[in-house]
Amino acid sequence: MRIAIAILILVSKIAALAASLPNWPQFRGPGGNAVALEGNLPVHFGPRTNVLWRTPLPGGHSSPVVWGDRVFITGADSDRLSTLCLERGSGRMLWRRDITGVKMETTHKISSPAASTPCTDGETVVVYFGSVGLTAYDFNGKERWRLPLAPPMVEFGTGTSPILVNDRVILVSDGDRGSYLLAVDKRTGKKIWRTERTEFRRSFASPYLWNHDGIGELVVPGSVWLRAYDPSDGSERWSYTGTSRVANSTPCAGEGLLFSASWNVGADPGDRITLESYEDFARAHDANHDGGFSRDELPSGPLRERFSQMDINKDGHVSREEWGIMREMFAKAGNAVLAIRAGGRSDITDTHLAWKSTRSLPYVCSPVCYERRLYTVKSGGLASCYDAKTGRVLYQDERLDAPGDYYASLIAGDGKVLAISQRGVATVLAAGEKLVVVARNELGEEVMATPALVEGALYLRTATQLFAFGRARTGQ
Repeated sequence: MRIAIAILILVSKIAALAASLPNWPQFRGPGGNAVALEGNLPVHFGPRTNVLWRTPLPGGHSSPVVWGDRVFITGADSDRLSTLCLERGSGRMLWRRDITGVKMETTHKISSPAASTPCTDGETVVVYFGSVGLTAYDFNGKERWRLPLAPPMVEFGTGTSPILVNDRVILVSDGDRGSYLLAVDKRTGKKIWRTERTEFRRSFASPYLWNHDGIGELVVPGSVWLRAYDPSDGSERWSYTGTSRVANSTPCAGEGLLFSASWNVGADPGDRITLESYEDFARAHDANHDGGFSRDELPSGPLRERFSQMDINKDGHVSREEWGIMREMFAKAGNAVLAIRAGGRSDITDTHLAWKSTRSLPYVCSPVCYERRLYTVKSGGLASCYDAKTGRVLYQDERLDAPGDYYASLIAGDGKVLAISQRGVATVLAAGEKLVVVARNELGEEVMATPALVEGALYLRTATQLFAFGRARTGQ
């Protein structure tokens, strides 16, 4: 008995120690804020510079997560979905678990069926594939449970990543129909609660746990609304109206505020898409008088390009009801970087907005709050920086001289901010009130995934491999 008790105490101490060590346990790292807790951010790195190791990977856009001596990531090829565990010090493959015989979800031409980042608590690693659902493994690769889930109803595929909140796995699944927020037991995979999000359409952002004033709120971006839920039961706490039609970036927090950035076509001044009333539009375009619109009945341009979004039930026909839903959504949509004050309840649109900016907005690249400043990068390589507390513009639309789209989230640490373009140019900025580019690193391959930064090593996924960059430690 005494030996058993001693072993339990030892195991508890080891687990507590592991939890206190630097890790990168989920999409955007500790707490989902994309800020390293310690360590140096490498400045100069590339395929032949400061490479600790590199390991070939199957295709995918998921980001690496790190716990202790292990790195977890997912991948996909033509007929299988894979979860991979690598040795952190060497990049050696420790194990790989494949799911085969799956009907792969449809994805955007630049996306992947392995787009969701794993999460871990040091004992269990949870992965999500839109084509399969949730699966949990122990650190030795033994499957603990699987929860099959239907893929979200959207032709672009899955983009969201699960997170762990205490003893629960939290997942949002937003599609053109059947959107919901889900909590399952991390030990068993059994559903604890499910909250329907019937008014939400397609979105690709991940949930974020906002800890403030001794409480935690699950903040979930979505189409037109930014909404917060109680993690214990999934009940709604507050909602902000006026975000973009499609949510792509994930929130972060700092200085007592929540920050969320959203942009999509059709909500900027001078570029706003508006829909006529159903009756007026039908008189001109319902050629066969069947009470709705086929794709060919819509005029070429923004409406026809968004037919799949307007056809909510995917029957090849936009009904009067679907037209009304999309008309309201286009009318309510707004593009902005938002700063939200804590303590809100119900509709906080007019009560808890601390500040907002409607210029130089990121599309997918999530912002980062670091050393009292909020940083964003707009596609095209345009950087902006704000005083996090007040929203005062420190610089805006400053060119990084690294053009192209930006899908990887910003990360920060060691007095620096890292932005990586889809083309594979990694720009290191000095954190501060003026734009100072410390280095531009050519990676030679496309980059869609957000890197992890742990103890001075940068774990970065390119199109074909996972790199570890940094300086080799003495004795290695």
